[in-house]
Amino acid sequence: MKRLTTIFAPGLVLLAAVLTGGWFLQQGVSQEKNVYLQVRLFEEVVNHVVNSYVDPVDRSTLYESAIDGVLDELGDPNSSFLPASDFEDLRIRTQGEYGGVGLEITEREGWVTVVTPLPGTPGTRAGIRAGDQIVEVEGQSTAEWTVDEVVDRLRGEPGTDVRVGIRRPGVEGVIPFTITRAQIELKTVPFAIILEEETGEKVGYVPLQMVSQTSSQEVRSAVDSLRAEGAREVILDLRRNPGGLLDQGVAITDFFLDPEEAIVETRGRGVAQTETYRAEREQVYSDVTVVILVNERSASASEIIAGALQDHDRGVVVGAPTWGKGSVQTLFRLTGGNVLRLTTARWYTPSGRSIHKDQEDQIAAMERSAMTLDGGFATRPDTAARPVFQSMGGRTLYGGGGITPDVLVVADTLTSREREAIRELDRAGGAFLTGVFNYAVGYLQDHPDLEPGFRLSSADLEAFRRSLEAAGVELTPSSFRRAERFIRYQLEGEIALRAWGEAGQFRRQISQDRVLQRALDLLDEASSTSELLEVAARPAFSDWTPVVAEADEQQENRPGP
Repeated sequence: MKRLTTIFAPGLVLLAAVLTGGWFLQQGVSQEKNVYLQVRLFEEVVNHVVNSYVDPVDRSTLYESAIDGVLDELGDPNSSFLPASDFEDLRIRTQGEYGGVGLEITEREGWVTVVTPLPGTPGTRAGIRAGDQIVEVEGQSTAEWTVDEVVDRLRGEPGTDVRVGIRRPGVEGVIPFTITRAQIELKTVPFAIILEEETGEKVGYVPLQMVSQTSSQEVRSAVDSLRAEGAREVILDLRRNPGGLLDQGVAITDFFLDPEEAIVETRGRGVAQTETYRAEREQVYSDVTVVILVNERSASASEIIAGALQDHDRGVVVGAPTWGKGSVQTLFRLTGGNVLRLTTARWYTPSGRSIHKDQEDQIAAMERSAMTLDGGFATRPDTAARPVFQSMGGRTLYGGGGITPDVLVVADTLTSREREAIRELDRAGGAFLTGVFNYAVGYLQDHPDLEPGFRLSSADLEAFRRSLEAAGVELTPSSFRRAERFIRYQLEGEIALRAWGEAGQFRRQISQDRVLQRALDLLDEASSTSELLEVAARPAFSDWTPVVAEADEQQENRPGP
């Protein structure tokens, strides 16, 4: 018997569709409401494709594509399907150690994009930056790849290499990097130190780099040790903190609030997704005055901490407006050990401010940002169009997504000519920071008795320039001079890091940290939380004037290093 192949003319297809649709309507069947019909229709399509498509097609691949299509329709980069192996990877990242490169990534404008490289990890050492788009992994284009697919390729055994191609704003072409995977230890408070005020008072400094399973324990241990040394004022640094676990963000905030005070509210479609998290224990640090530092890379659980302490007038927030990652992801167990990660609610501060910022607003903020001396970005805030809220004590707060600081301070930014010169370094990819690392190691070998107050000489910088040239990094002497301020910051910071660890690097760069200096100024004029709030309200303490050395022509004409 011959197989009958029928080709319908467009008019006949339309007629068939109309007649069939009319029959369904006569039977009182609505395709949008009849779930059984939709499932059956989908199965029929899959069966026809698997059995009759001109090329062989794997059925499981079709199902996975269909699931991805459903989730893509949401337009939410935080909702995704996690195969069983990927879910185990997620669990390890939030609760323990894993082998990888240490990058926090998300989907933006159709490409997997770096939110932040975690401090001290291979991604940071290789020179990956926030805002970099990962366009290739092991020579394969990542176009159409999900965040989880990129994560899967970047993860691997410690000591193995992974090749990635990066597209960086302002740099032409794809920049190649080779990153050596390492065991990523999720220690979130790398150090805690005492800073001396001009008044002689001791100020504790606690950098919280992310929020994972051990963060509340680490923060408490750090603050306790600082109090034992006499600190009654603490700076909690949440800058570049990408967030993490909700319960740990709540637990950290609990240290600074009284029982039953609200910390964060989740609002979803149903009762199960709507909940208010409150402080449960007696306030642990009622005698501690707190300043919280944030910037454009503070996100998620770090925004919960900053927002709650700000709403309750428990501390002053200093820095730049935060990222605005204010959504809750719930993990649903599926057949075969797979997991659906789905956004089910959004976070609101105790005063009712939504932390969530639309992706378009996040992108717009990045587009109007300026590069800072430390390689980050500063974005001018726009409070004019933001809704106004009040703290529990009646202070004016701004909503509209993210956390707007009480005291706005821009980090030290680079001039346009400095940025132009740095783009030449960017074209070298990881070769520049590899050169920085190698030079730092060699410098320490040549200076075994180096003191923390060291400063590189012109001869040192010239030796570094020649080492870059020998490594194939193309940078003219003129461009090197224009980028000298940035190069010196990176080089001296790397030497301090290798010599004295993260705490030593931090101490080395304190004088160039405008945000931290403003926090110390605030604490210098206040002896209690109430006084701190009054001082922070003075217009003179907010400063959003970028500090840049605009004397480019003079800089260009200086003698070389």
